[in-house]
Amino acid sequence: MAASSLTSAFRTNLVLLGTAGGRTSYGGTTLAGISSALVVDGDVYLVDFGQGWLRRYLQAGLGMMPGKPGLSSLRAAFITHLHADHVMDYPALFLFGTTDGLAARKTPVRVFGPGPRGSLVPLSGANRTNVPVIHPEDPTPGTVVMTESIYKAFANDINDNIRDSQKPDPHTLVAVEDIKVPNGVVVDANRDGAPDMQPFPVYQDDKVKVTAILVSHAPVFPSFAFRFDTADGSVVFSGDTSPSQNLIRLAKGADVLVHEVIDTHWIDEFLPRPRNAAQEAKARHLLEAHTAVEAVGAVAQAGGVKTLVLSHLAPADSSESRWRRAQEGYSGRVVVGKDLMWLGIGAPVSMGKER
Repeated sequence: MAASSLTSAFRTNLVLLGTAGGRTSYGGTTLAGISSALVVDGDVYLVDFGQGWLRRYLQAGLGMMPGKPGLSSLRAAFITHLHADHVMDYPALFLFGTTDGLAARKTPVRVFGPGPRGSLVPLSGANRTNVPVIHPEDPTPGTVVMTESIYKAFANDINDNIRDSQKPDPHTLVAVEDIKVPNGVVVDANRDGAPDMQPFPVYQDDKVKVTAILVSHAPVFPSFAFRFDTADGSVVFSGDTSPSQNLIRLAKGADVLVHEVIDTHWIDEFLPRPRNAAQEAKARHLLEAHTAVEAVGAVAQAGGVKTLVLSHLAPADSSESRWRRAQEGYSGRVVVGKDLMWLGIGAPVSMGKER
């Protein structure tokens, strides 16, 4: 249900901040980029920093938790992978955070994201030479190095803010860690970046336990799905992936699976034939690295999840009737995600006034 009609009956809620997938604005659609939140008893756990996440965070009411104004309600954040549409507005956490409540936290927000890839993505296509490499001294940084690069890029502003407005050093507000894949799991990321594996722990506090697993979003590595287990139930976020046995393993018995989805018919509209080599490469990636709407129901069914929530919609401006094809092969409930949608997890604990 939408935030405007949600009563505070649930201790734990899934909140979809932005539901648009892909590195495009779809001609000006009002949907924000991919970002979701799990709210557990007033604490917020964020998944991905898509375009507009901070504005949506505040619009959703997450900055009005009792005693936790603005971003002081944000306890931890998790990045599925480092494609731009998932980290587009990550810098806002540091650049706007001191003004928007981050400085009111008693402890730093913890951020967990992929580590460095380790090697460049192999070239696609034949007979390509003199292909440029951006930042060749470190072309595949992980989350920690990316964060420090943001500090460097915005050092003028950040130092101004510290020296003139007496704001804190953002290093004291956010603690960033690269997620370490268990040793021996991946032999060659260019051949198989998501081999068969077991979920592994990433984070735990008094309200949530977070586990992760590698999913199939080649050639991206690492690319994670996350599972959040709470006293009220479990929520899994697929990240970007093609149909994945690892994801099914992670999602077994979950209450909610938030899964990316693509309308493959749209690819021919977006990249009409005949295509040049670059367009063909993009079309191939869209088809092979994502999950078609007709296939996502089978993933949810295999995982035995109760509710399938569609997000990271590609295209973001498609009709709901096209997304409803996700019901194929699935006996549970399908929810077509919308920005600012709230979904209660577990049983209601009390009825309160409308948010």
